[in-house]
Amino acid sequence: RLRSAPVTIRFVTNTTKECKRDLLERLIKLGFDIAENEIFTSLTAARNLLEQKQVRPLLLVDDKALPDFTGIATDDPNAVVVGLGPKHFHYEMMNRAFR
Repeated sequence: RLRSAPVTIRFVTNTTKECKRDLLERLIKLGFDIAENEIFTSLTAARNLLEQKQVRPLLLVDDKALPDFTGIATDDPNAVVVGLGPKHFHYEMMNRAFR
């Protein structure tokens, strides 16, 4: 019904453990009729903000989430993005983030 209605459809999630492409593949396997541009994640919001503010982040996210930040400069970081990335939460990385 939604597809035939005159509305824009978006699938919104706050997950930070995987990139949009992986999420799309999982949803399609579950039987969802969905396109990548219909998915909006917290990583999407973070990327949009990084681009708007023109900052270079230290990405504290799971490696599976990194594809959503392709093309974003991360050298000499002046911002920090925190997501679900337990293997990145250690003393050395926390010191880097606080600096």
